[in-house]
Amino acid sequence: METLYRETETARLLDGNSLPEKIWFKQQFSIGVNDVTRVLERMAPIPQVGSYPAQPHSVSSNRKVTSFQLQAVLLASDCNPRWLTKHLPSLASSRRVPLIYVRDKKGGSLRLGKLVKLRTAIAIGVKAKGNAINELFGKILHGDEIIRETNCLNTNEMPDAAVSDT
Repeated sequence: METLYRETETARLLDGNSLPEKIWFKQQFSIGVNDVTRVLERMAPIPQVGSYPAQPHSVSSNRKVTSFQLQAVLLASDCNPRWLTKHLPSLASSRRVPLIYVRDKKGGSLRLGKLVKLRTAIAIGVKAKGNAINELFGKILHGDEIIRETNCLNTNEMPDAAVSDT
């Protein structure tokens, strides 16, 4: 997680600090269960290989289309009650967005909150913007292990999800 904190700070400094911190974080991340859910629902679902859509594509749709995609979703494994985030794994899977569970003895929600300079955060979506943060997540998601002292990000646990133990 320390690597993520450093990359976030580096990316913020490279952007020139022209925006207030809170606005900059909202441009880079989707913060909170509701915001992550809203962005995932606005992304078009990707059909499974060999399946056909239930309905033909219509010309007009009531669904708002997002101008950005999520590269990954970070989810605190210590969320209580669990039903708050129960829908996110299936929603992320239908959009082919990897889900990274964050576990920690101190609490994954505290670690995620620290990443976006909040007290706690249960879910954070990483917006695909092509910056240093996205490059780091690309390395994590493609199986490159990043091990620094006691911090370990490992994506070899599950095919569509990674687990962070710090």
